[in-house]
Amino acid sequence: MDSIKKKRTAKPIAIVFLAVLGIFVVLQFVNKPLEGKPVAKKIEAPREVLTILENSCFNCHSNQQNLSWYDKVAPVSWAVNKDIERAREVLNFSEWNYSEGEHKGKMYAILNMMQSGKMPLHEYTILHPSAKIIQKDIDVIKKYTLSLSNVAPAAKEIKNSHQNIEISENTTPSKFLVSPNGVKYTDDYKNWKVISMSTLFDNSIRVIYGNDIAVKAIETEDFHPWPNGSIVVKAVWKQEKLADGEVRAGEFVNAQFMVKDSKKYTDTEGWGFAKFSGKDLHPTGKTASFAKESCIACHRQLAEKTGYLFDVPMKVNTERLIKNLQK
Repeated sequence: MDSIKKKRTAKPIAIVFLAVLGIFVVLQFVNKPLEGKPVAKKIEAPREVLTILENSCFNCHSNQQNLSWYDKVAPVSWAVNKDIERAREVLNFSEWNYSEGEHKGKMYAILNMMQSGKMPLHEYTILHPSAKIIQKDIDVIKKYTLSLSNVAPAAKEIKNSHQNIEISENTTPSKFLVSPNGVKYTDDYKNWKVISMSTLFDNSIRVIYGNDIAVKAIETEDFHPWPNGSIVVKAVWKQEKLADGEVRAGEFVNAQFMVKDSKKYTDTEGWGFAKFSGKDLHPTGKTASFAKESCIACHRQLAEKTGYLFDVPMKVNTERLIKNLQK
């Protein structure tokens, strides 16, 4: 009697198994392979840097894929191909057509993503453990990235020596500056409320200001999403260490603007990004698409946490500190 019941139970299980197997086989016949692309211009960097990038980044962020067999099997391959196509759009080491300044900016972004543990993706390293980034790798990338800021300092001084525009509390740019994507520079941010502060590995001091709309959003915890009209400005200075050990803001580096306009900046999640650097406040980017290529990829990782901001508003920081102390 028991044997008859087992046979009856086993039959539908076998049918389901065969059906699933049949669907799996059919999927392989309609599985579209990833589109191959030639290497247009590969990133140039020291061999030890390239080794890390090739091992941990190239499978998604280049035209040189070395995928495992299971990455090519449907339906897993569908997700893999989609991730690679999106990754290529954000950053492609095989199409490295960047100026010296853009190269440096990309390396800073890469270092930030590695240090924060956001890249490589955790779900990717689960199946590809050899791609994991360790502290030794980060140190190599950091050393190289910082070295890029020390290239040809004399040329930089010559370029800035004839500029008469100073960034201080008492001066204003002599011309109306606009980023290629339409974000306008304004000196007004110096009178806005400070919503956060931070430092970075490059020995900088960063003060983050918010306009009235942004400040209200923080006070009411209404920044998911941030309301249109919000403007956040991060002003960056080099650290200057005095003889008595005090550290203060030294040479001005840049002012980084984020302007929320969900209709105007649809390609960058509703945010307009801009960076105005140096004494002449020259805007970053040659075309309006620079933010899509250089900014949103990193900021997108923070969408759920802070609404695309790297530096968490002070009120959120305070609440988090209290919660941690109560644990």
